[in-house]
Amino acid sequence: MEEQDADAVIRVAIVDDHEVVRMGLKNLIDHQPDLRVVGDYATGKAAIEHIPHNADVAVLDVRLPDINGFDVCREIKEQDERVQVIMLTSFGQDEMLVDAIDAGASGYLLKESRGHTVIEGIRTVAQGGSLFSPQVTAALFRRLRTAQGPTDPIEELNDNETKILALVAEGKTNREIGEQLYLSEKTVKHYVSNILGKLGYTRRAEAAAHYARYQSDRHRS
Repeated sequence: MEEQDADAVIRVAIVDDHEVVRMGLKNLIDHQPDLRVVGDYATGKAAIEHIPHNADVAVLDVRLPDINGFDVCREIKEQDERVQVIMLTSFGQDEMLVDAIDAGASGYLLKESRGHTVIEGIRTVAQGGSLFSPQVTAALFRRLRTAQGPTDPIEELNDNETKILALVAEGKTNREIGEQLYLSEKTVKHYVSNILGKLGYTRRAEAAAHYARYQSDRHRS
């Protein structure tokens, strides 16, 4: 039983060059029964050395003193693709959102986000979902609004695939999608793989961004 309980705990690593931020997040996370901080680091170099194979989720500051946070994210994902990364920053520029997605991050939150939003975000990405704050979603619409071509591969998806893509864009996990659509988790996973293939992506966050852009353009037309 103890082993099962240990396996259920989500291991979290924190990367921020400000000690007060690291300690605040550590205190917040360690008060959750299903979360445990396994390391906090002030530099990108330390994060790259210690996070792969030791953490399930990394909460990573975009701006670090030694290495760009997006490059740290890429390196962590290259060493251990199972680590889910949430980019955390005080800045909400549109370009940073796109950079986070390109780097392989599963989520992007502003430091002004409430504590419960951060906690639920960690749980969401640990289960395979994607996470974007309302502010970031608005930025995504602005950034990608004009990028859509004359035709869109989303229109080639069947009804079930379109429904599932919409739920992926909401940050739902495969299990949550299955429960909502009365499908097995395995079936949902198969659908998601097909959707990514049709859209030409390898990550859920990329497909979610594409769907957000597509919906924004439809509402404007």
